[in-house]
Amino acid sequence: MKHFFLLAPLFFCTSLAAQEHKTWAERLGWEKGQRVVIFHADDIGMCYEANSSAQRALAQGEYRSAAAMVPCPWFNEMAAWCVANPQHDVGLHLALTSEWKFYRWGPVAPVGQVKGLLDPAGYLFSNVPGVAQSAKAEEVALEIRAQLARARKLGMKPSHIDTHMGTLYARADYTRAYLKLAMDEGIPAMAIEMTPAVIAKFRKQGYPMDQQILDALKQYTLPKLDDFHSVRPGTTYEDKRQKLLEQIRLLPPGLHEIIFHPSIESDGLKKITNSWNQRVWEDKLFTDPVVKEFIKANGIVMTDWKTILSRHKKPGT
Repeated sequence: MKHFFLLAPLFFCTSLAAQEHKTWAERLGWEKGQRVVIFHADDIGMCYEANSSAQRALAQGEYRSAAAMVPCPWFNEMAAWCVANPQHDVGLHLALTSEWKFYRWGPVAPVGQVKGLLDPAGYLFSNVPGVAQSAKAEEVALEIRAQLARARKLGMKPSHIDTHMGTLYARADYTRAYLKLAMDEGIPAMAIEMTPAVIAKFRKQGYPMDQQILDALKQYTLPKLDDFHSVRPGTTYEDKRQKLLEQIRLLPPGLHEIIFHPSIESDGLKKITNSWNQRVWEDKLFTDPVVKEFIKANGIVMTDWKTILSRHKKPGT
């Protein structure tokens, strides 16, 4: 018995080390070597065109996950659809920026309580540095909680939360507020396992990933991704499709999220953004037989955040 107590810490540490070397796909019960992907539509709720695209795609099973922006003009319509279609995986794309020149939005929280989030015109800042230089962490925490509260008031039950334009990873105190919200509410946040390669990738993209952010991610207790990717711009639809296929082909084993911003084509969309064609092409990607066959032929397992949380709650995961 004495030998057992002496060896128990060693067994425990060995078990932890083995767990740390597993991908998040393995930790959540998928087989070793499997490539598990959340194909994820961002910026839903921004406009009718985005909502229409995502609602069709989710209903037809083209992909299985999306996130909506609460401060935006068309969020209420998307929330109503979610209430009527609760089986689908829709989270909140927590928005602290309003990036379009003529299509703007402000905060959900009372303006007087989040003044640091406002640009001189009274809207959310158009870029991440503007937010990071002005907004206090307390204001950020208040705003993201207000966004969740509004979604719930409309009857929506968000499956996950993530961050528009990466703003919640711009400062460690923002990251702590974001991850605390997730853990307090039991709603998974888009958080990534910070391996040296992942850290280097995000630092190259301009995100600080300082030690305080890394420490916050270590203390986060809900599931994480092994990596995160964005569908790349293309010069033509065919070029964009080929870039997506190459991204999929090169994915290592693990749990990945690939984001995109689909919308149906309209004159209104063209007034919002000069990159409207990229969004229209992204609407077409997952209806394309070439893409669907490639995903199947490469053994990609498609999943969503509801499934991830369900697997996480199972004993032994």
